[in-house]
Amino acid sequence: MTEIITGLNLLELLTSLSALALVVARWLPAVARPRVTIAAGAVFLLSAIALCVTGIRWQLLPVLAGALVAAPFAFSPLIRSRARRVRWWLALPGSVVCVCLILAGSVTAWAFPVPVFPTPSGGFAVGTRVLQWTDPDRPETFTADPQDRRTVVAQLWYPARKSPADVARYLGRTEDEARTVAEALANGVGLPGFLLDGLPHARTHAIPDAPVEGGRFPLVLFSPGSSGVRTQNTAWAEELASHGYVVAALDHPYDSAAVVLADGRTITTATVSTGDRDEDDRLGDNWTAIRAADLSFALTRLERLDQGDPLTGHLDTSRVAATGHSMGGAAALQAARRDRRFDAVIDLDGYPRGPLSPTLDQPTLALTQAITPATDPRYLPQLTEVLSRGAATNYRVTVPGAAHLSFTDGPLYLPPVPSIVGSLGRDESPRVVAGATLAFLDSVLRHGAGDLAGVLSGYGELTVSGGGR
Repeated sequence: MTEIITGLNLLELLTSLSALALVVARWLPAVARPRVTIAAGAVFLLSAIALCVTGIRWQLLPVLAGALVAAPFAFSPLIRSRARRVRWWLALPGSVVCVCLILAGSVTAWAFPVPVFPTPSGGFAVGTRVLQWTDPDRPETFTADPQDRRTVVAQLWYPARKSPADVARYLGRTEDEARTVAEALANGVGLPGFLLDGLPHARTHAIPDAPVEGGRFPLVLFSPGSSGVRTQNTAWAEELASHGYVVAALDHPYDSAAVVLADGRTITTATVSTGDRDEDDRLGDNWTAIRAADLSFALTRLERLDQGDPLTGHLDTSRVAATGHSMGGAAALQAARRDRRFDAVIDLDGYPRGPLSPTLDQPTLALTQAITPATDPRYLPQLTEVLSRGAATNYRVTVPGAAHLSFTDGPLYLPPVPSIVGSLGRDESPRVVAGATLAFLDSVLRHGAGDLAGVLSGYGELTVSGGGR
């Protein structure tokens, strides 16, 4: 379904405009009233029927209610030629109520749209698949069962051959999984689940299990934010894959909002704040360490893919980046310290956690939101120390207009409130994040020529550190 910049799809827009026209028709001159009423009624009826067939969102219910209340008053003079119109001072309150209902529904639909993912700009089509692994050497510390072993779920986006198959859902392999994850995400931020009920309807650009394109591609592992999910940066992952990278994003059971396992079990988050700063810091360090171990374990499994796996021979595991958002960014920093198989690090607005030794020797890119009085005063000094102690040249870009969720898919489906998703806009947020990270990855993993510092400075305020500085 075609989507437009307002956040309403075409059918929703037609339904809202025709409903509004039905209300306004009552106030038009007599000569224009019949034509406008009939045209608006026909468009409303057809678009409303089409919406019921394709799936109507709750946001449109007030629009339908407003139109249904207004319709009898709009059509009755056409049916009964001698019918007297209700006096204007009696009709005005009803018209105002109908307009308010229609506008409220339209504004809510605009604020919580079905996300439309930007078309990847690279030369490759994008495929995706989901894998699940259990680590026999690590017990699951979130449960009391001594036989329980740590399991992670990974979703891969990769360069693929073009295929006519249907594209993948957002948030899950099935509609049920997508709904489960959407409700968990809403609950995690204190929102009623129905506010994000558009997410299960969203489709991405990736083709499930599409044939892999020929070649060997650098690998980018990704850890989401606290209570985030593996798909939270789908727009970013698809863009990287279209430019010749394989992105493997992880679900961390008991930390991600909801993880649906292959056997049908759903594991929800068990990582909650205690309200005590020292205790939360200790817990955060522990959770970050678990995530870092998950990243290393996933890399090991990707290195040892079965010979029959379609991706075998296409992963260049000699060129690997550890990346993450928020706590996932902290996990990426820790994973790179512990595991020298990672050649580069990208931290998307993540506060560094855990020990600062050994030194972070891999080149690192940190993208941050603007530092404000509300920012944790420890964040910038801690991040600066990590980057300045590194042996490689490291980069920090402060992106103007960005908020914490600007570095995720959040701007595509959350209300455009600057304190929530920044002021970059729904289209600009994913472009900035993908553009900066692609420039860094191309330079570090592909030894691309050019002035990396100059390119990165185009995305915000640049600070260069490490590398013996």
